[in-house]
Amino acid sequence: MGIEVGGLLGLIWLIIVIWAIVKVAQSAASTLAKIVWIIVLLVFPLVGLIVWLLFGPKG
Repeated sequence: MGIEVGGLLGLIWLIIVIWAIVKVAQSAASTLAKIVWIIVLLVFPLVGLIVWLLFGPKG
């Protein structure tokens, strides 16, 4: 049972990170800012997502 729950949570986390990357790509931020945010989200998924939610481009 533990493996299935871990797999489901991992899938949910992956979907959330992909959603964040799409939102960054659609934002009005500069190209350099978008690239930096996407790299941060890919390299540091947990911390990057939290920082992006707090300080990322809005809109």
